[in-house]
Amino acid sequence: MKKKATIYDIAKELNITVSTVSRALNNFSTISDATKKAVFETAEKLNYSPNRLASSLKSGKTHTIGVIVPSMEIHFFAVVIHSIEQVLKDNDYRILLYQSGESVENEINGVKTLLEAQVDGIIASLSLETEDTSHFQTLIKQNKPLVLFDRVDEKLNVPTVTLDDYKAGYLATEHLIKQGYQNIAFVTTVHQNSIFGNRVKGYKAALADFKLKVKEDHIIYGGLSIKDGRYGADKLMRAQDKPDAIIAGDDYTALGVIKKLKELQLTPPHIGVMGFANETFSAFITPNLSTIDQQAAKMGIACAESFVKMIKSGNPYQNVEHIVIEPLVIKRQSTAK
Repeated sequence: MKKKATIYDIAKELNITVSTVSRALNNFSTISDATKKAVFETAEKLNYSPNRLASSLKSGKTHTIGVIVPSMEIHFFAVVIHSIEQVLKDNDYRILLYQSGESVENEINGVKTLLEAQVDGIIASLSLETEDTSHFQTLIKQNKPLVLFDRVDEKLNVPTVTLDDYKAGYLATEHLIKQGYQNIAFVTTVHQNSIFGNRVKGYKAALADFKLKVKEDHIIYGGLSIKDGRYGADKLMRAQDKPDAIIAGDDYTALGVIKKLKELQLTPPHIGVMGFANETFSAFITPNLSTIDQQAAKMGIACAESFVKMIKSGNPYQNVEHIVIEPLVIKRQSTAK
């Protein structure tokens, strides 16, 4: 096998010191542009690639960051990850991705696995099952940056990037009311993650502000899936006091609601349907789905920028930031009464 080129080979080729080659490759300002150009051209000619393991042993950093999300199948998380990766790439960091599958046990294993891989820190969104977040304390004790986004634990003293979920719930309800709907139900998750609770609080506040009654039996607690949306819509439409609009906990649940309403020959906007997340499919189903855009790209950028600040700080938890993203109402056919 051909021997892998090293910085010693570059130094020998150019008749300069190894330290000069190292500084040139790391873009030190003390090295002239001409020397840098020569070093990079020689490195390319010799097919040199840096030894990241050696660099990490020397610097104590692997330039690798762990990202934990509930599922890559959800478009929102895919967009967040893409944005995180773009910002981190510009700062010479790579990501290792771990999916919890909405399982707290998987999430705990994810933290352990990523720490064993010597990541420099973690960016994470909690699973639906997560109530105790003590497994993240290891990062804080090791002074490694941790940023939580979307689904967070406010008891952890770490930077967070979240949607204004109270406002999101309010805006979704307000939109339906302004479209002429008066008897609005909500199909959401039984899990006690704060974002879903805050959306319900916003929904209730909007009803109260418009002098509409809050009906607890119009709030269906279950899961977040097409199946749960079908179940919730079926239960609501079999009740004596039927709603004229339904807000779903996410777009997949909203899709289930629409499917069931079609079976009952109550195709939206006859019964209004509103989702959350602005998944790609929401613009292409029939009728296309009104939803709340959670500004995933903006959330990903904010996560990465917050992380970079922490990684560059001597004390990453000295100035803990809590960034709140504004929700956007996307108006489509499913609420065009």
